[in-house]
Amino acid sequence: MNSSTSSSRGRWRGFVRTFLLVAAGMVVALPTLALLVDPYDSGRSPFALKTGVRPQGPRTAAASRGRDPAFAGAIFGNSHVQLVSPEQLTQQTGIPFVSLIAPATGPRETLVLLDWFLRHRKEPAKALVIGVDARWCFADADLPVNRPFPFWLYERSPFAYLRGLLRFDVIEESLRRLSYLMTPSPERARPDGYWDYEAGYEAQGYVADPKLREALREQVDISGYNLTGHFPPAIALRELLERAASDVPVVLVRPPNIVTALPVPGTAGADADAGCLNAYTKLAAERPRTALVDWRVDRPENREPDNYFDHTHYRRKIAVPLTADIAAAIVRLR
Repeated sequence: MNSSTSSSRGRWRGFVRTFLLVAAGMVVALPTLALLVDPYDSGRSPFALKTGVRPQGPRTAAASRGRDPAFAGAIFGNSHVQLVSPEQLTQQTGIPFVSLIAPATGPRETLVLLDWFLRHRKEPAKALVIGVDARWCFADADLPVNRPFPFWLYERSPFAYLRGLLRFDVIEESLRRLSYLMTPSPERARPDGYWDYEAGYEAQGYVADPKLREALREQVDISGYNLTGHFPPAIALRELLERAASDVPVVLVRPPNIVTALPVPGTAGADADAGCLNAYTKLAAERPRTALVDWRVDRPENREPDNYFDHTHYRRKIAVPLTADIAAAIVRLR
């Protein structure tokens, strides 16, 4: 073997060794950076960092909002309670509210966020508002998840959290977090979590498109067809409230639907819907300081197509009186 070949192999081995060392260093350094800068303001950094997070989706922003000591009440659910205004609730109840909704989520995600909020209160929460739409009516005890959700971010286990940091999107967010922390007055995500979806729906043509308006007249069934009489989400919610919020006022909300999304009397859908309603009516009746606000009924507001974008997403014309009903229920429970 000539000296040039031996030298070439030596250089190659040196390159591979250096590459592996650098790669190993990055594997350690990047998660360490994420731990220190706390990309979603979860409170797990050893340092005292700037409050809040940059504008981002509610799935991750809820980590910061949910532990904010400025709030004593919270709204939970998906886009079907998204227009319930924390500011209006605050004005009408005197309780500072935050919205911890996350679109396209169900009971499992809501219970995780509810637990996060409750365990970050130095004083007991003063009120909880929980949207229980059709996804709370299913019989699957596994509480299935339809879309990705960062469960690792809300884990009690520090090891599960550390494993969650080993993600490319988390590393990207850590770099953005550095910019947020180093900027004197950075743009911050709205602290109370309110997110008005009206402009988005209007941009998609839900107000102007005649076909989309006409679709509101078509009958749909979103009852879930659970005729078992068994509702695992209601059981899981009851257990969590008993464990972590035994004396906290709770308002359960059945969100509004346009009348064509209500079940037709005499059908299996109507029986399933009645069974689900009974489960949450019973929870509200048996748990102290609990009320059910049911807007999934045939009422004048739900007969007006101009109050809706689609069968289940309503406009502020409905959100304002709905929020007032919730506030009134909270006041009665105090």
